Amino acid sequence: MQNDTTLTLDFTPDRDTIKLLRIPFSYFLMPVFFFALSQANHIDWFNAATCFIALHLFIYPASNGYNSYMDNDETSIGGLENPPKPTRKLFYVSLLCDVIGLTLALIVNIQFFAGVLAYILASRAYSFKGIRLKKYPLLGFLTVVFFQGAVTFWMIYSGVSSTPFQFNYTSLSVLAGCSFLIGGVYPLTQVYQHEADKANGDNTISRVLGIKGTFIFSAVMFLFADVLFCYYFRNVGNFTSFLILQFFLLPVILYFNIWFTFVLKDAREASFKRTMRMNLVASTCMNLCFVFILILNLHK
Repeated sequence: MQNDTTLTLDFTPDRDTIKLLRIPFSYFLMPVFFFALSQANHIDWFNAATCFIALHLFIYPASNGYNSYMDNDETSIGGLENPPKPTRKLFYVSLLCDVIGLTLALIVNIQFFAGVLAYILASRAYSFKGIRLKKYPLLGFLTVVFFQGAVTFWMIYSGVSSTPFQFNYTSLSVLAGCSFLIGGVYPLTQVYQHEADKANGDNTISRVLGIKGTFIFSAVMFLFADVLFCYYFRNVGNFTSFLILQFFLLPVILYFNIWFTFVLKDAREASFKRTMRMNLVASTCMNLCFVFILILNLHK
């Protein structure tokens, strides 16, 4: 008898695999894209569309899928209250999404490709059992906020703008502002996962801070982000955009404070549903804000 040792790679996604890619979750990551687009000079719209598709339909879902595969989640995760069991197929489909995303990134330009590649490597280091940056609260936190904030803004701007990104105090302030913005949102997405993270041996920033500490920490991050955006918009001579940002932030601040009040009375209010609602309110307001600023800038 002959042993069949052939490895069959199945890249055909089934319903559960597609669900674990969490493509709708990309909506929560769109604000940085629209912000970078709104600040770009002489937008190349073909490149803009390609960047959007590469990130939101392939790179972000691949990261979600790989993270689910490594975590083998049994409790609620971002965008899925009852996630299905991940299979080996999820790993292969995640790799395929990365390859497609990188191919699209290469069509845009080398800067965008380099940024996407760095993002993928950081994402894998965050989840991969052999490295697992997720186990280290500060290092894991800094990795996420740097790559989802500053690096993502830079690579999108570099991909869609016909003029190169100029590094100076003003541009660094907007990169830092994006990272602080992610720094405010990210710990809140972990606030309901403390028990699951403990079971996995992951010592996240939110778990270290505790539930109350997470809310206070996030509020400080949002404040720093706002100060940096104020500095940025003033220096580029567009303070009106900063005032527009404050208007769209009002519902986010209101929901955040109401939620925090509930949590102070009952820690169980730091739940999956409340967290997803916070994400939805914040992402919707920020997406609308930056699209509005984009439209205004296009008509100048």
